[in-house]
Amino acid sequence: MRRHRHAKIIATLGPASDDAQTIAAMFEAGADVFRLNFSHGSQQDHAARLRIVRELEQRFGRPVGVLLDLQGPKLRIGRFADGPVPLVPGEPFRLDLDSAAPGNAQRVAMPHPEVFAVLRPGMTLLLDDGRIRLVVEDCGPDFAVTRVAVGGRLSERKGVNIPDAVLPLSALTDKDRSDLAFGLELGVDWVALSFVQRAADLEELRGLVQGRAGIVAKLEKPAAIQALDDVVACSDAVMVARGDLGVEMPPEQVPAIQKRIVHACRRLGRPVIVATQMLESMVAAPVPTRAEASDVATAVYDGADAVMLSAESASGAYPVEAVRMMDSIISRTEGDPYYREAIDASRVASSADGVADAIGHAVRDVTGLLRAAATVAYTTSGYSAFRMARERPCTPILGITPSLQTSRRLAMVWGVHAVHSAEAPDLADVSDLACRAVLDHGFGQRGQTVVISAGVPFGMSGTTNLIRVAQIQ
Repeated sequence: MRRHRHAKIIATLGPASDDAQTIAAMFEAGADVFRLNFSHGSQQDHAARLRIVRELEQRFGRPVGVLLDLQGPKLRIGRFADGPVPLVPGEPFRLDLDSAAPGNAQRVAMPHPEVFAVLRPGMTLLLDDGRIRLVVEDCGPDFAVTRVAVGGRLSERKGVNIPDAVLPLSALTDKDRSDLAFGLELGVDWVALSFVQRAADLEELRGLVQGRAGIVAKLEKPAAIQALDDVVACSDAVMVARGDLGVEMPPEQVPAIQKRIVHACRRLGRPVIVATQMLESMVAAPVPTRAEASDVATAVYDGADAVMLSAESASGAYPVEAVRMMDSIISRTEGDPYYREAIDASRVASSADGVADAIGHAVRDVTGLLRAAATVAYTTSGYSAFRMARERPCTPILGITPSLQTSRRLAMVWGVHAVHSAEAPDLADVSDLACRAVLDHGFGQRGQTVVISAGVPFGMSGTTNLIRVAQIQ
């Protein structure tokens, strides 16, 4: 089950892909990580899907990652008395805390006092994914009088976005805390936090996770972009969540922001996922548009670790075909002679913040000079494999680890073929294990060279401190 590409595929599971046959077909078509979106479905639904993934992992003998995506604090308006109402440009519209009174064309409840606490005249409110735009004219601790800037029909329970303010909200709701505890008990490998605004949001989550899963920061708020380096530094991985990001910021800014986020993640050595509407037309059609294929290819040329399918695989009519198409686009893109030129040109100079950074940098140069068959990171925590991947070497990376949890996390990292192995007690055993894995997994032949990074003493996280060159016997 070796993948002949570097960028990974994350596929969301849902009603269209919750049986063992479909999930297995998606894996064989190219899915490396499966996403459980807790904005939809019950905990029991997700538990059943995760069990299928773990059975699949046993059957194919390859580590498979599982990403739990928390819903986050979604803001919504209240209900209307008589169905959707028309909001007319130039007319006033009031928002308040009175949830008992159903709304009408003049007002509606917005049961979030923390929002009113930060509103100021002149701020913009976006309703229904940005389709309706309101401008605040007057406000207090329990109300806001707005003027309709962009009107339309507004239905009840639609979402509210406030791009001009940092909200005094915990990024974790009571539902999120329940879902998080449930997912950690099941053994998910990554947890994605929605609507991150600041680095402190991630620290709150990290205190609850306590190392049992990697933490993905979903960047979909302007405040997070303003604090980009701090947020990336406090995460284990990052998702460019272009849906809400495209609502809260002008759409024409999103491509540049995407590139900026990818660059920041590559500089700091954090895996980065590009997500949302990548092959959206495949929800209902068996092939994507040319623009969608170009969108996926652009993320691959930029060096993203993974690209993600959402509705395409969760609720669309062609979940397996969507994965197969994404696999084909990635493979064709990486087969383009310009791809390596683009990756090398976008390579971020290593700052060598530590020994593992310096080792990762050196391994890339050594493998190039020796034309090695593969690079191998023998790792407990996965950190040295992350640092190797940051350098985007030409040669394949094998992340060999005695930790099953680590091997599953590595399934999301650019270019890393994760191998769960027995523990190696000394350097000779590490060399033998590495050469055997390269040979057995089809990455090299007898007589070829392998470049290995590891740490002494073995079995201790964060001790990457050596490079060894070995020959496959």
